[in-house]
Amino acid sequence: MNTETITAAASGTWTLGDMKVNRLGFGAMRLPQDGPALQADSVPSDRARAIAVLRRAVELGVNHIDTAAFYFSPLRSANELIKSALGGPYPDDLVIATKVGPRRAPSGEWDEHARTPRELRGQVEENLRQLGRDHLDLVNLRVLGTDSVAERFGALAELREAGLIRHLGVSNVTPEQLAEARAVAPVVCVQNMYGIGVRPEYDAFVRFCGEQGIAFVPFYSIAAAGREHGAGPAATAESDELAAVARAHGASTAQVRLAWTLHRGPHMLAIPGTGNPAHLESNVAAGALRLTEDDLARLEALHHP
Repeated sequence: MNTETITAAASGTWTLGDMKVNRLGFGAMRLPQDGPALQADSVPSDRARAIAVLRRAVELGVNHIDTAAFYFSPLRSANELIKSALGGPYPDDLVIATKVGPRRAPSGEWDEHARTPRELRGQVEENLRQLGRDHLDLVNLRVLGTDSVAERFGALAELREAGLIRHLGVSNVTPEQLAEARAVAPVVCVQNMYGIGVRPEYDAFVRFCGEQGIAFVPFYSIAAAGREHGAGPAATAESDELAAVARAHGASTAQVRLAWTLHRGPHMLAIPGTGNPAHLESNVAAGALRLTEDDLARLEALHHP
């Protein structure tokens, strides 16, 4: 594929609450460091390159950026990079989604999740400060485990009523937790791990979200299979099949994974992240990849082996 002339508009659009976004977005998790993300000993990224990637993403039509205050490495913060690259002022159509719940110490070590209204408000205010905003477009409550989310989501709903948050979503949740959150306040998106061969048991959940007008935003949609399955004959067979589909389109297997995500329904939003300018253009170009019925059948066989 010729990636240089393809913009995020090729992926189509979806409306998050009242915010229209291109379905191919950008995840900021990888920006602060080189190598594995969210590790205490990660190596800080090149700041100028990270800022250039963000600016290039917006040039390519990306208007949905996913971030969090806990996306940082020594010397680098995703939110600070976003503010420096794009916040002077932010483009009118840019939607910045963030997450609250997980906590990391300044050393980078993980701490207990925020659970009280005061702790969650503190995280919201920290995101506001880092991004230089007077409100947050979208805040996802990131959940760990299957405990009730009503009290925590209720705390965020109060901040929404106070004008600090425009829209609310949930992340890493079960269908039951989504129902619980929706009983408290409107939910515009679900952000869960999902990809080819990963969490196929969530297919019905994905369809339900679409029926309800809720965006489904899969994370690790490119790397998820490797995280779940590791090496072995099954992984090798999957890789060979993906490579065959990719060759037929002159595309990469990462682009095929992203395109498959978008083909799961008009409510599917992709947020691949990278600190590499060439990878960014390749990811954005995946929004223009149109898989055939035969392609989809082959990939469905991988999704449900």
